[in-house]
Amino acid sequence: MDQQQLNEQKNKKIHHALRSINGGLAPGFLELIAEEPLLIRIDEKPYSVVMRTPGEEAFHAVGFCLGEGIIDAPDDLDIVGYDEHLDPNVIDIWLQPERRKKIPRVLRRRSFVSQTSCGICGKQLIEDLYQKLSPAENGLEIDLDRIFDCINMLSERQRYYQTTRGSHAALVLDDQLRAIAFAEDIGRHNALDKAIGKALMDGQLPNAKILVLSSRNSYELVQKAARAQLQMMISYSRPTDLAVEMAKALNMTLVFPDKGSELAIVCGDIRVKTTNSNVAYHMM
Repeated sequence: MDQQQLNEQKNKKIHHALRSINGGLAPGFLELIAEEPLLIRIDEKPYSVVMRTPGEEAFHAVGFCLGEGIIDAPDDLDIVGYDEHLDPNVIDIWLQPERRKKIPRVLRRRSFVSQTSCGICGKQLIEDLYQKLSPAENGLEIDLDRIFDCINMLSERQRYYQTTRGSHAALVLDDQLRAIAFAEDIGRHNALDKAIGKALMDGQLPNAKILVLSSRNSYELVQKAARAQLQMMISYSRPTDLAVEMAKALNMTLVFPDKGSELAIVCGDIRVKTTNSNVAYHMM
């Protein structure tokens, strides 16, 4: 097995899941893509934390530096320092002195997310955020067969996507599946921020229980939903591994369509009601 195959195998995480079958739920497994933070340091100073699938860190960091205006060409780089055995989630970029003198404003414009300068990892990220977020309350229940209705409600409200195929959307619902807020944007994070912002400004956020997303679910979206005290997240595609770990820690429910007419639940199945008790299971 070559290095690329090893990386691909490492970046596929196996999770327990429940699949919808004939009105009930049956246990199974899912492969989810890995999501980990990468701390990029410029001349030994933290510059940014980006979320990514591990692998090709040097290329990632160099491309990031070009996009940020930190470098214009390979000659602007002195050293790209990365050792996956020392710390797989930290990479160091050292610039040529001449280049450093040309971009003082760029280097001051860092988007660094507060994290420790070493030992950054998904587990630490969850632990740090968990201290700032409250676990979701229990009590919400939604019929299994109504989850696709929620997805259809989102699709029906999308206007930009129908003609441009270039937008994401977020829909916030109450416990009776009534729409509280909807937003569409080129960015999935932006769409969610807009929808939550509408619910907040309209005084409806306390009634918000369910979030429907047109995209896959990442840890950042789980974090935003948890801040809004949402209990269930329904996404169009599979979440990342880190999103599931965070949702579990925050007592949230993650659901998404899988294999045509099936649904998959990777955590929080207590909020999903089934019609066929003969094929109903609960995760331990």
